[in-house]
Amino acid sequence: MIALSTLGLVVTAGAFGACSDGEQQPAANADGMATAAPATPKTPGYTFDVVAEYPHDTAAFTQGLLWHEGRLFESTGQVGTSNIREVTLASGKVVRQQDLEEPHFGEGIVILGPTLYQITWQSGMAFTYDWKTFKRTGEFRYDGEGWGLTTDGTSIIMSNGSNVLIYRDPKTFAATKAVEVKDHGNTVPQLNELEWVKGEIWANVWQKDSIARIDPATGEVTGWIDLTGILPPLDRTGKEDVLNGIAYDAATDKIHVTGKLWPKVYEIRVKEK
Repeated sequence: MIALSTLGLVVTAGAFGACSDGEQQPAANADGMATAAPATPKTPGYTFDVVAEYPHDTAAFTQGLLWHEGRLFESTGQVGTSNIREVTLASGKVVRQQDLEEPHFGEGIVILGPTLYQITWQSGMAFTYDWKTFKRTGEFRYDGEGWGLTTDGTSIIMSNGSNVLIYRDPKTFAATKAVEVKDHGNTVPQLNELEWVKGEIWANVWQKDSIARIDPATGEVTGWIDLTGILPPLDRTGKEDVLNGIAYDAATDKIHVTGKLWPKVYEIRVKEK
């Protein structure tokens, strides 16, 4: 994991008038008139329409979801039940599956070229497979935790539960750069499942029904997609059944989302609030 230094900021009292209750008041201008505080910038918000619903394995502790060449792939977690799988969207049935041996806890996946990459939560291990056969082809080691994966077509991009996205060389898995994700200066921690969507990185935020739209060049959050209510209360199990799966099919321009232990995969259409 890449450590970040914290920059301490000191604000002097001279810019504000005194107030008996301790609240800060706007400073006066040269004419003695109070000046209004600048408006806090607001990040654009989006909501969704459900276009279609498809069955999903309620035993799948979903860690990653992706489309590749018209096929849907999923990774699942938990020690002893982690695997990578190809799934038929219409039926939710598993076409093929490759289990991950103990003690590894599987996390996100991504496909780049002929290779499917799978990371692990706390083992510090990444595994590679031929995506067409699921035959394991190699492994890498890395520092820190592994959460989600995506790609810009050149680098592997990885989250680790912080607000930092780490770019990695697909041949060596070595870190090549790190990008801090912020929303108007505020850090956005617990970035989880990742997806590359039309030049943006979309990221689930752990335990929230929201997706951050991130500018990969700057790390700035350019929008928030609010998915509150997409999973009906009756379908909640209370067992970590959180949003955790984004799959974008560039060929059809369709977006699918799901979560851990969810009974459905949802095709959604994103729209402005």
